[in-house]
Amino acid sequence: MLKLLFAGSPEVAVPALKTLAADKDHFNVVAVLTRPDAPTGRGRRLVANPVKRTALELGIPVIESDPSAPEFVDELKATGAEAAAVVAYGKILKQAVLDALPLGWYNLHFSLLPQWRGAAPVQRAIWAGDTVTGATVFRITRQMDAGPILAQSTVEIGAHETSGELLMRLAEDGSHVLAAALEAMAEGRIAPVDQQPGAFEVAAKISVEDAHIRFDVPVFAADRQIRACTPNPGAWCELFAEEDADPATLHVLEARPVVPAEQPHAPADLKPGQLKAGKRNVWVGTATDPLELIQVKAQGKKAMRAADWARGARLSETARLG
Repeated sequence: MLKLLFAGSPEVAVPALKTLAADKDHFNVVAVLTRPDAPTGRGRRLVANPVKRTALELGIPVIESDPSAPEFVDELKATGAEAAAVVAYGKILKQAVLDALPLGWYNLHFSLLPQWRGAAPVQRAIWAGDTVTGATVFRITRQMDAGPILAQSTVEIGAHETSGELLMRLAEDGSHVLAAALEAMAEGRIAPVDQQPGAFEVAAKISVEDAHIRFDVPVFAADRQIRACTPNPGAWCELFAEEDADPATLHVLEARPVVPAEQPHAPADLKPGQLKAGKRNVWVGTATDPLELIQVKAQGKKAMRAADWARGARLSETARLG
């Protein structure tokens, strides 16, 4: 039985922790390394992250120490862990920490490495228009997401799938790939393969400003941007309800490119950013076909159907998004 340290923090890491902890025939999760409680909400109350909450529910000891601290290696060795499984932990590990576990550290990354190394692989894959992605288990080295690969799985990206939906689907699928790869590694049935050399796209983190929706692009590009930025950091734009009105922030939670042959009633001559509201639909112009807004969240309001929002927004004939 492999004595395992698990490192992770957000919700996307929870499926892997549960899968490994449940497989008591092959794994003993001796401790969970996670980020310290963080202030959340208006009251800035300290809240435990999803991985910590899950570990406590499972009765697994939790370590919240800084891995860069000099005493961390001794704390790590005291757990008795032979290897570590990492999912979205979010901290760079020093070589001394990587060397402290005899069988090494293994990461579950949500792309088909070596493509989309970096912080936002799922978001960048959707934004780039990829139709296939996957999950990769690799041994961690000092180079970012560049270690030798143990296993990979592939999935197709849904035509209307958001990054949040795809990420959770990969988290569930990837948890089983991670467990199988670690089991095979511990039993000596798998040989890690070095990643293919070459120039590959890097998945840089998406900022709030990156999520500012562009409508002066083809409709497919606007759709990809919205799906890539949903739910985080959240696709948004500025609403100009009247010609000289001050802008207000509008978040777009769900949208669909208009297919003219399937929606002959949709307006065909909208300029980029121009809004048009019907009884049941709201459209915005792009550089090509319109984009139908399905669900939005106006500034200071709750999320709602776009048609319901438009009825109460008092949009003028010159209303636009930018």
